[in-house]
Amino acid sequence: MKISVCIPMYNEKRIIASTARTLSEYMSSHFCDYEILFCSDGSTDGCDRAVEELCLPCVRVISYQPNRGKGYAVRTAMLEAKGDVRIFTDADLAYGTDVIGRIVTAFAEHSDADMVFGSRNLDKDGYEGYTLVRKLASKAYLRLLSLAGGFRLSDSQCGCKAFSGAAAEKIFSRLEVNGFAFDFEAILWAMKMKMKICEIPVKVINHGESKVRLLRDSLQMMKDLRKMRKRIRKTEI
Repeated sequence: MKISVCIPMYNEKRIIASTARTLSEYMSSHFCDYEILFCSDGSTDGCDRAVEELCLPCVRVISYQPNRGKGYAVRTAMLEAKGDVRIFTDADLAYGTDVIGRIVTAFAEHSDADMVFGSRNLDKDGYEGYTLVRKLASKAYLRLLSLAGGFRLSDSQCGCKAFSGAAAEKIFSRLEVNGFAFDFEAILWAMKMKMKICEIPVKVINHGESKVRLLRDSLQMMKDLRKMRKRIRKTEI
């Protein structure tokens, strides 16, 4: 089984070499057949070159201009990937590396699963390190967006998600949203195609600065959600 790990990045030069080394060490010691894809979303700080110069095995860098959004970067990497299991996670490895092994195990234990998503709400320590205000805001935000989207996942916005190769091809080839709401679009397509989603508990280990601006981005996501639901509902598959 080939495992692909996809890392979207935008001006992450400060941390990306450390991320690449950490990922490479973990993957090479746990898997025989793997690849790591770094997708530079219009970066201008040279983070793509910083990864390339490390000359790490089984690592590929994808670059394009201009900046188009996290959704576009993830979509590009997931469709370039060749893995039987394709995982995307954040450039700061917010959920650590052990979660990769747990995802692969979940696929093995649930052979009918099309997707395995991380959830901070399935573990009492999932929000460890969050301030009370940030934790409450995050939970309320997720609840509101899940109700608007019409799905029951406990943590639709967790930045660690995995797809079988077949599911990745079917879903990401249909996605159009370039911003943060791409997760919702993927979930809505999965629901339409009656795919099975499993959730596993995760917690944030590395608390980097979030690039999501809660009020502005949540309003944009609500707009995107309305458009997505209408378009996907009308689309034949």
